[in-house]
Amino acid sequence: MTVLDLLLGRPLASDEARAECVGPATGIPIFGLDALSSAAYGTEAALTLLIPLGAAGIAYMVPISASVIVLLSIVYFSYRQTIQAYPGGGGSYTVARQNLGVSAGLLAAAALMIDYILVVAVGISAGVGALVSAVPNPQPHTLALCLGILVLITLINPRGVREISARRGSLA
Repeated sequence: MTVLDLLLGRPLASDEARAECVGPATGIPIFGLDALSSAAYGTEAALTLLIPLGAAGIAYMVPISASVIVLLSIVYFSYRQTIQAYPGGGGSYTVARQNLGVSAGLLAAAALMIDYILVVAVGISAGVGALVSAVPNPQPHTLALCLGILVLITLINPRGVREISARRGSLA
């Protein structure tokens, strides 16, 4: 067994690959919150910036909240259209490539990769920030905690997404 096999698992045969496909009952818990998580972090950051303004910042809360609701509505209706147009599955890369060309598809893929990296980075830092605020002792080791969690997620992700999602899907 090689190190690559240990980290990623052995290559799947074609007949085994079908068993690894994710259906709607399993896919929704795995992928359903992707767009919402990006919008949630942005909303939190925008509203946190209003804290130093005090009472004057309250006037901006309604327009920012309304903008977030409009954004989520656009995402919702966009996803509905994409699902209708691509019932077999069509992410941003597929939709952009087929409708706008290869360059647009690659741009969409690059944007998705950057988004995923930022979502993971913000999620880890928010989690460690919450931990450090509850238990201040590890505060000097905040960066090491963040990097350790990132390494753990990196090692677990390729091997355990299917198993974890199957359990999460059965709990939902």
